[in-house]
Amino acid sequence: MNSEVQQRRLAATPRGVGVMCDFYAVRAENATLWDHQGREYTDFTAGIAVLNTGHRHPKVVEAVKNQLDCFTHTAFQVIPYENYLQLAERLNQRVPVEGPAKTTFFSTGAEAVENAVKIARAATGRAGVIAFTGAFHGRTMMTMALTGKVVPYKTGFGPFPGSVFHARYPNALQGYSVDDAMESLATIFRCDISPQDVAAIIYEPIQGEGGFNIAPAEFVSKLRELCDEHGILLIADEIQTGFARTGKMFASDYYDAKPDLMTMAKSLGGGLPISAVAGRAEIMDAPLPGGLGGTYAGNPLAIASSLAVLEIIDEEQLCERALKLGAELVETLNASGHPALAEVRARGSMVAAEFNDPATGKPSAEIARDIQQKALAQGLILLTCGVHGNVIRFLYPLTIPDAQFKAALSLLSTLLAH
Repeated sequence: MNSEVQQRRLAATPRGVGVMCDFYAVRAENATLWDHQGREYTDFTAGIAVLNTGHRHPKVVEAVKNQLDCFTHTAFQVIPYENYLQLAERLNQRVPVEGPAKTTFFSTGAEAVENAVKIARAATGRAGVIAFTGAFHGRTMMTMALTGKVVPYKTGFGPFPGSVFHARYPNALQGYSVDDAMESLATIFRCDISPQDVAAIIYEPIQGEGGFNIAPAEFVSKLRELCDEHGILLIADEIQTGFARTGKMFASDYYDAKPDLMTMAKSLGGGLPISAVAGRAEIMDAPLPGGLGGTYAGNPLAIASSLAVLEIIDEEQLCERALKLGAELVETLNASGHPALAEVRARGSMVAAEFNDPATGKPSAEIARDIQQKALAQGLILLTCGVHGNVIRFLYPLTIPDAQFKAALSLLSTLLAH
């Protein structure tokens, strides 16, 4: 059956939509997927960090069903609905920004980033935006411009919007220090754009596609100081890091220095498409009425699901669980003794293993891919990432049953021992 459907996919859809697995999902529950042939898989991808609360969490299913009985769409900017306000209020209480906050909703992470840039430009009257090497911010034209990885995201799609510049993101394994990163920003200010023309600096507290590189606290503090010095807004892209994945509600909660604006998506919706921009109230109010929105922005079904997600995170103590599971995974990886394992990076359950060729010391996408494929053959679904494609990232649902998680760790130990 899977082979037959695969031929239909190749005939009906373009090659630009890359697909990792050669089987098709027919059912899913928590951290388990089943295909057409009834084979069972443990999902350590969570739909690329979308399912921190697992596939079809009962509270999410119930919330969506209840909303489905009321209405599915009105367009909030035409006919508003109260649960949109409830979700905004709850996020305003929890986002780590200074002072009163406001939140608005969209449908995708890329939309959130686009609108964060719009808000920053409206608030500052400036055009320039600085992002970082290894960044991933989306697949629209502006977010591709911000993304710091060419293949496959930018190849053949230019030219991109102007006034976007890339600085170095700190990466100790690759030899880039915090001082190197800050000097690269100074070089941009000397050579490319005056700081007085920069609206925002956007960064990921932990890079997603870039390889789960964690921003040092010193780096975030220096970014905050630099932004304050020049009247630049600091945007934290928390699309992959948000909603308990790192052991706190947001990765920015680990830092004393706070952003002015934040983007959210992925696990906010529990599997339904929704994104958000939150930030300091006076900045969020900069665009004129009608300047923000979208036909599907803040869809009622996704809003209902998101409210359930916030309850699940608190009731099931998923921040604490993320720390526990992440520590167990890190211990397993470090104990493996795999000769190509160059580094394990983790904050809570945002865990990555980077692989370099033992003979050359250079990044090895081949080794990472081999481990990924062997795991898949044994029913464990993993994702790779990193600028060189040599990083395996682990994004299991935080609700995964203990026995299933331990079985997956046992399989990993076996694979990494060979």
